[in-house]
Amino acid sequence: MNPTETGKKYDTITHLWESEKFNRQNGVEAHKRALQFVRRKGRALDVGCGCTGRFIDLLLEQGFTPEGVDISAKMLSLARDRHRDVAFHHQDICQWESPADYTFITAWDSIWHVPLSEQENVITRLVNSLEEGGVLIFSFGGTDEPGDHRDDFMGPEMYYSSLGVNGFVSLLSGLGCRIRHLEFDQFPELHAYLVVQKKS
Repeated sequence: MNPTETGKKYDTITHLWESEKFNRQNGVEAHKRALQFVRRKGRALDVGCGCTGRFIDLLLEQGFTPEGVDISAKMLSLARDRHRDVAFHHQDICQWESPADYTFITAWDSIWHVPLSEQENVITRLVNSLEEGGVLIFSFGGTDEPGDHRDDFMGPEMYYSSLGVNGFVSLLSGLGCRIRHLEFDQFPELHAYLVVQKKS
């Protein structure tokens, strides 16, 4: 499944994030932990930003200048309604050339939808979009080995992929990043996240 198809599927389920049942605290504590490693407040990017704006709100509160990027046109439309002064980009993260170096990048519950063959490319692009000393946080499927699968948990069938814990750690170390935090935050579910810092 390519990212454009994923975006169209997300267009049909925005109500899940607009519902009062959606937990707006999901991922916030992890982001607060990651932000402790940031050396200076600057431009920040929310990859797969969706429509809730909860990380955009956090970044604004912390003194950053945030931007968002997403493949879903409807998600972005809702995001722009919520934050009219924030720049949002309707782009495929596998191909997008980011316009600036960022001090902080988040990709929470988003890049696990890119094709397995594109995972290294996407992580490399994100690291290259960080300024020296910049921090990246992203969630992923905490598997032992690289792999992909599909499920219809959210309604439409979605595609997921992961390089696995060791695959991501090895790639990021090779890209000149220091591992600051690794956590299975929903154990025993295989939901994990990494906080890494680009060497300066």
